[in-house]
Amino acid sequence: MPPPVESPRVVNIADLRRLAERRLPRAVFDYIDGGADAEVTMRENCRIYDDVILRPRNAVAIPQCDLGVTVLGRRLELPFLLAPVGSSRMFYPRGEEAAARAAGAAGTAYILSTLSGCMLEDVRAASSGPVWYQLYLVGGREVASGAIERARLAGFSVLAVTIDTAVSGLRERDGRNGTKELLGPSLGARLRFLPQFLVKPRWLAGFLGDGGLMSFPNVVIPGQGPMAYADVAAALEQSTVSWSDLRWIREVWRGPIVIKGVLTGDDARRALDEGAEALVVSNHGGRQLDGVSATLRALPEVVSAVNGRAEVLLDGGIRRGSDIVKALCLGARAVLCGRAYAYGLGAGGEVGVARAIGILRADLIRTLKLLGCAAVADLDPSYVEAPPAWSCRPSQAV
Repeated sequence: MPPPVESPRVVNIADLRRLAERRLPRAVFDYIDGGADAEVTMRENCRIYDDVILRPRNAVAIPQCDLGVTVLGRRLELPFLLAPVGSSRMFYPRGEEAAARAAGAAGTAYILSTLSGCMLEDVRAASSGPVWYQLYLVGGREVASGAIERARLAGFSVLAVTIDTAVSGLRERDGRNGTKELLGPSLGARLRFLPQFLVKPRWLAGFLGDGGLMSFPNVVIPGQGPMAYADVAAALEQSTVSWSDLRWIREVWRGPIVIKGVLTGDDARRALDEGAEALVVSNHGGRQLDGVSATLRALPEVVSAVNGRAEVLLDGGIRRGSDIVKALCLGARAVLCGRAYAYGLGAGGEVGVARAIGILRADLIRTLKLLGCAAVADLDPSYVEAPPAWSCRPSQAV
């Protein structure tokens, strides 16, 4: 049985994180929890929200709040989507399907990673809401084209192309936890790292009952079948997305395309030139290049560069409803939440994801009422005070 995730044991996302840490083996928890190199950017993604001060309108009665937003023509009941998190099936059996179900039940969208352990058709069927497909070019153009066509036929509504994975970032926790050895051929090398799994019998039983070490069923290599889990880093390095790839991707996918991984005004304008309908300001959760800007800090520059020509979303560091409010005030149409729901998934499966969504929803309603704002659509920069330097745009510096 998963641990209970209701109040009073769980009142915020940090509580879900602690439960996930107790339930999951160290290597699996650190895969969710860790970042690249010294994890400076990962930490800053969260801390940066402290630099934005809320400016409430008091003595305003708000009997009801409208949390709905329209993203790429589709109304969502919440201003946050569940971000693509690879290997979610490692956190809980059928993890991607569980998260998609919870998102659909809450009236929001789920974004499925290319590197998922569940078939995209099963994930689409699990959700009653919109589902997007996040694209890596692992396996090359032919393999990616096949996955895009499968996503189209299954009913995915949006393609989100990630552009910040020229190589896989150095996640030092993975090295300490023996990820390379655990996935390697040597039994002797694996033995010293196995106890971290054996001390988590409930997780281990679920993992083995769900088929054990997964492959990637949406990356089907001709003549080989689904890509093996151990091949991820090498596959990413051989499949860097370039701007020219957007042209053939556009030919294969006729629906909306979102570019995820934009941190500068220059990249934002280039993405629009290549036909993107929306952008996600993202540094991959601080899991790729350490030392880059926190996403909330980069948001004003990207919003200014886009100048209303496309929708801008933000990904990174969301742990509370007030974080979402601050991002919306600074120009984001909506935000993506990754770790917040991944902790819930690791703590308690679908119930844990639903609890994470519920926590953020309640936070949002409370924050809006205390701000004196009846709807997220009414949020604007007048509700916050951001550092003056944030209005500077480095790409336009003389």
